[in-house]
Amino acid sequence: MIWAVILAGGSGSRFWPLSTPSNPKQLLPLAGPQSTALQAVTRLDGLVPRERILVVTGAGLAERMITELDLPRNNVLVEPRAASTAPALVWATWEAQRRDPSAQVLSMHADWSIREPDAFRHTAAQALSTALRHKRLVTVGIVPSRPETGFGYIVQGKPLDEVSRTVSRFAEKPDAATALDLMASGALWNSGLFAWTATVLMDEVRQHTDEIAPHLPLLEKGDVAGFFAAVTAVSIDVGLLERSAAVAVVPGRFTWDDVGTWDALPRVRSRDSHGNAVVGPVYLVDTDDCVIWSDGDPIIASGVKDLVIVHAHGRILVMPRRQAADLKAILDKLPPEVRDLP
Repeated sequence: MIWAVILAGGSGSRFWPLSTPSNPKQLLPLAGPQSTALQAVTRLDGLVPRERILVVTGAGLAERMITELDLPRNNVLVEPRAASTAPALVWATWEAQRRDPSAQVLSMHADWSIREPDAFRHTAAQALSTALRHKRLVTVGIVPSRPETGFGYIVQGKPLDEVSRTVSRFAEKPDAATALDLMASGALWNSGLFAWTATVLMDEVRQHTDEIAPHLPLLEKGDVAGFFAAVTAVSIDVGLLERSAAVAVVPGRFTWDDVGTWDALPRVRSRDSHGNAVVGPVYLVDTDDCVIWSDGDPIIASGVKDLVIVHAHGRILVMPRRQAADLKAILDKLPPEVRDLP
């Protein structure tokens, strides 16, 4: 029985001022007419039925997720506190196993852009099959298209079969020169698309993840709040995948992007002949390679290049595209009455 877990927490501050705590990036139409969360659910059609899709999110977003994604209410799992990806995935996998002892789990994030859904489903099925046959935790790697310094990389090891290989090591967010070397050696981007059986994940967590393992009895007693209060926040990559010897990688033959900053929009949306990605009433004169989004009032840009310009919720943001990844740090310097949005 195949289950899917979609991680849909967080406020998406790197998409300020469009993204707000009550309407974060996973509920915004960043990569097309639908929200990225709805795209994630729709992408699973034909592979995982809606009744076996679990979404992990925060309390303030639960009702929106139920309505937006048309899921059963008890399939939206509300985290008592944000504790990174490992506790969330362990809890969701435990919940899938509670409902179905033979559960196989496919895990993903709610803020991706994937252009070829058929190829995605084909790769996901391969990853699930690899996880079951080899009793391994499986990550899907994407062939890099550029020396991206904001992504993690997977260095492949020995072949397990005609599709999968072992993982030699992970390399997290290298500098540009190292990224080029990794690409030349055949390393893959770590997409964050994972597959495992519930039994194998829980066994591996017990062996390798001290931040979580001692507190699993709380989950077994149904004390989710106690579990989240007790665990140490840690990502699934650091807390388990980098420690376990039972990890495999399957290559993904589809176009994937982690829509993480404003600078990603030209990669996931259509651009005009000058490389601009625009949404809303935007008028351009001699403007190149800009990201411009207006939620209502017209924006006129003339004679500029490589900028992010956003008008939303009564705020106007103007910054070089190269600074998009630093938006969180920029927001920390603003007074709360300017920075904080409802």
